[in-house]
Amino acid sequence: MDEKKSRRIGGKIILALTLLFFYFPIFYIIVFSFNDSRSLTKFSGFSLRWYEKMFSDSAMTEAILYTVLIAVIATLVSTVVGTITAIGLSRSSKVLTAIVERVNDLPVMNPDIVTAISLLMFFSVLAVKKGFLTMLLAHIMFCIPYVMLSVTPKLRSLDPNLIEAALDLGATPFQALTRVIVPQIRPGIVSGALIAFTMSFDDFVISYFTTGNGVNNISILVYTMSKRVNPSINALSTIVILLITVALGIVNIVPIIREKKEKKKQ
Repeated sequence: MDEKKSRRIGGKIILALTLLFFYFPIFYIIVFSFNDSRSLTKFSGFSLRWYEKMFSDSAMTEAILYTVLIAVIATLVSTVVGTITAIGLSRSSKVLTAIVERVNDLPVMNPDIVTAISLLMFFSVLAVKKGFLTMLLAHIMFCIPYVMLSVTPKLRSLDPNLIEAALDLGATPFQALTRVIVPQIRPGIVSGALIAFTMSFDDFVISYFTTGNGVNNISILVYTMSKRVNPSINALSTIVILLITVALGIVNIVPIIREKKEKKKQ
């Protein structure tokens, strides 16, 4: 009994240390984003000066705008394209499906630096002026494989006779797609969209090589500011953490509320 108890205590201690290791830096950033002084080691008092400075800095607000805009557009486009491609492959021959899946794995398995250099050379050969469009296209390119990887397992778990049954009951192919297939694979689509948004929002290497004309996202901006102490980075990071927490909360709470409403109707 004592041995089991000691193991439980040891497991709890290890779990607590692991959580502390992962989350202490996040809490540290949040606390010092409200610091009155520029010090990153001594908290001298509560203040919102770094948030005011962040919103008054045009370079930082532009970086936030570009980051969110590119992430949203890339997520929408990659989710639609990735989902349609995965559905099409589920009805294709095994040879074609295997070839496309292997090609789809390349951007995921390739190091970011290889993908970034490849895109840089590709845009240079085509004489495309680097800027917002090139960064957006690059983000769409590396987000689509993650959507397909999330949607494909859901499609494989579906009953293959669902589409035929819907068509036999008078549904058009589009209605069968939107009212039968998509609702069944919605969890995979949502998870793929969240992964795509996170990958786009967080990307630095590919964005750094494909941007130009003063178009910077948050990652590039933080990199350029990392050589000098700027507590505004803490304020920016805190807002990003808050937005991600709210988004995850909504994604997890909305399905629960929907299920409760459906149970009440029944």
